[in-house]
Amino acid sequence: MKKLLLILFISATALSFSQEIKYGIRGSLNVSNLDFDPDANFENKHRNGFAFAGFVDFGLSETVALRTELQWSAEGGKEQELRADYIQLPIMLRLNVSERLSLGAGPQLNLKTWKDNDGFSTFTFSGVLGAEYMITSDLFIDVRYSYGFSNILDKDLTDVEAKNHVMQFGFGIKI
Repeated sequence: MKKLLLILFISATALSFSQEIKYGIRGSLNVSNLDFDPDANFENKHRNGFAFAGFVDFGLSETVALRTELQWSAEGGKEQELRADYIQLPIMLRLNVSERLSLGAGPQLNLKTWKDNDGFSTFTFSGVLGAEYMITSDLFIDVRYSYGFSNILDKDLTDVEAKNHVMQFGFGIKI
């Protein structure tokens, strides 16, 4: 408990000294699929979907920022029984490599928003890598790749493991 309080205190202190705070929204086209272990014995086609998000950028310095996001994302495979939608919380540490280009990476928590008892785990964990290019001072395009570290299938129902991997091609605006 003491460690958690210390982490929260340090995080709050760092964010309160942020140089700049920006808000924004983004939308993206998702191309997602599942990695099965053992391999699937059926044709495992990708799913095309969308994601929508609101975000906050905390400028920690001239070149480093922390982005927190609340995102809804359609993921999984093409077949109806392999689809799952999520509310996600990506937390990305971002580095500005030039005036217009930034790179980011971090963890992502996922909460399934699909039906109950559909064979999917309620909570999963992923990692996210991304790049963002500023078109103007407010408009940007980005690309992201997320890979699931945890099994999205309910362990009580099957011995098979499946992990999401998603490419996102996005567009957004900073306010």
